[in-house]
Amino acid sequence: MEPRLEPGRPGAEVTGSLRLMLCGDVMLGRGLDQALAHPGDPALAEGYVRDARRYLDLAEEGSGPIPRPVDDAWPWGEALGEIRRCRPAVVVVNLETSVTTCSDFAPGKAIHYRMSPANLGALLAAETNVCVLANNHVMDFGLRGLTETLRALEGAGLGTAGAGRDLDSASAPAIVSADGGLRVAVLAYAHGSSGVPDGWGASTGRPGVALLPDLSVGTVAPIAARVEREKRRGAIVVLSLHWGSNWGYDVPDEQIRFAHRMVDAGVDVVHGHSSHHPRPIEVYAGRLVLYGCGDFVNDYEGIGGYEKYRDDLRLLYRVDLATDGALEAADLVPFRSRRLRLEPATSPDIAWLASVLDRESRSFGVRVRHSAEDRILLERLDR
Repeated sequence: MEPRLEPGRPGAEVTGSLRLMLCGDVMLGRGLDQALAHPGDPALAEGYVRDARRYLDLAEEGSGPIPRPVDDAWPWGEALGEIRRCRPAVVVVNLETSVTTCSDFAPGKAIHYRMSPANLGALLAAETNVCVLANNHVMDFGLRGLTETLRALEGAGLGTAGAGRDLDSASAPAIVSADGGLRVAVLAYAHGSSGVPDGWGASTGRPGVALLPDLSVGTVAPIAARVEREKRRGAIVVLSLHWGSNWGYDVPDEQIRFAHRMVDAGVDVVHGHSSHHPRPIEVYAGRLVLYGCGDFVNDYEGIGGYEKYRDDLRLLYRVDLATDGALEAADLVPFRSRRLRLEPATSPDIAWLASVLDRESRSFGVRVRHSAEDRILLERLDR
């Protein structure tokens, strides 16, 4: 039985364990949208690039020819095989793009992402269960673009969290009923440190994203109440957070405190994203905290400037949880983006990435090692 979206089954017998497949930013707009079978309007309002097809040219200049059009599976490449091998699993992505034909470019933004609703098969190809929308690109085409995005995703049967037609719906969890009677609740919020404009916050009667005013104790309280409600219903709770800068490995103290408080309130997995490369990993009170998952799918090939972070290397986080939400195991499946497609990373690249994450995660009590099977494995230092 595959995981499926439905209201949930409180009181159902719960057996076995839960497998999550998590990744960071999925940006199917702009160049990727132009490569797919049903490209939308390529017009852009960027300072240097005015046609989204230019991002296809940049990728080809660096990596070689890209067939046009590509099929829906193309952006995911070899990652699809991994997702299918891990059935049944609950797949959660941060969808960092509008799904719209609207041309209402949000003012004051340097970059705008949109994909054609006709290309939503590219999300369905990855067997996605939940699209997190609390991020700094979902409203790149204003309220009309957000409304169309919500309607398109709902029509495709994709669960959403983190944006909605008002504050209540933006803050509501996406619920997945998984194998063995398990209920999974995904809550999603964005923080201004990721570049979300203040005016994008949802409110009573106004669409928008679930925007955190800050990371204080006072902000924790209403989220904790939602977490408690889901825990009473027997749910495993994933808290997805779009926060922090794009580059660098430092995690601000306020983010660490906020993550710990949310775990103390009952959250089982903290799913952080926004950074273009993976950030440190922690296991706090037996729960997994991913401070930054890094990009997973985008059109950044051929754009230079931060090569030392190797943002061409991407991670799919495979996480196994006990029925109470405690972490049982986690391994990170590495890929490399080439020709706008995910291919297996080389063994030297995997070793490099594992060493970086090991260095940055040790202060959080986690060892990261490169396995003989070219996976990246997590180990607690206290074991």
